[in-house]
Amino acid sequence: MTTASTFRQRMLGGQKLVGTFLKTPTGHGTEILGDIGYDFVVIDQEHGPFDRTSSDIALMAARATDTPALVRVPGPEAILSVLDCGATGVLVPHVKSAAYAREVAAMLRYRGGSRGFATSTRAGRYSGIPMWRHIADSDTRMVFVAQIEDPVALDEIDAIAAVDGVDSLFIGRGDLTAAFGDESKDPPDVLRAVERISEAARKANKPISVYVGNASEAAWLNSLGANVFVLSSDQGFLRQAATAALRDVRDKVG
Repeated sequence: MTTASTFRQRMLGGQKLVGTFLKTPTGHGTEILGDIGYDFVVIDQEHGPFDRTSSDIALMAARATDTPALVRVPGPEAILSVLDCGATGVLVPHVKSAAYAREVAAMLRYRGGSRGFATSTRAGRYSGIPMWRHIADSDTRMVFVAQIEDPVALDEIDAIAAVDGVDSLFIGRGDLTAAFGDESKDPPDVLRAVERISEAARKANKPISVYVGNASEAAWLNSLGANVFVLSSDQGFLRQAATAALRDVRDKVG
């Protein structure tokens, strides 16, 4: 079994997985990160300039390097296209209710769901996989990560976590911070929200996914139960490395 095909199994099993966001619409980032050994990538259609064509290219690179690739979609209308292009799953923003979580979960499944059928796609190996094998494999392997980033979602967080088909809760600390509007360091409302979401995920026996900027943040969130870490982004790595290299050269040449 390939790395991509076992991603959901490993995530649900509690394995520590480290990935990163892809913000730049190219396949090269996926190739480089997969070669380094990142456990997965998240193609960011929500905040990055990915369209269907550039997402298809990035997903082709993921397939070629056997790198699990989730896509953060801008909304449910994009889900079918990224699944057909071979995504391992989706990260869906602004999951505010259990009803919406159930609606999205259905879009990812054939049996008991509403996913449109095709094997003439990359996901179906261009009709190279028999119909019922494709249905069974897809339903078993597809990942749905629900991003919790709105204060109103906290009112239903236990119900959202309990939805069959929600594989993990992603804690959207940035949006929660903006929504609460507290400009102080480590706003108490945000910390309480992080703990509340983590508690709901643990009760439902669902993995906790988080964005982290560094190892210290990862260690703190791991102490709350997080096991899926999205570390920075391709653009973040570029800026960090380019800044350090520029500073180093200027220090040495005067």
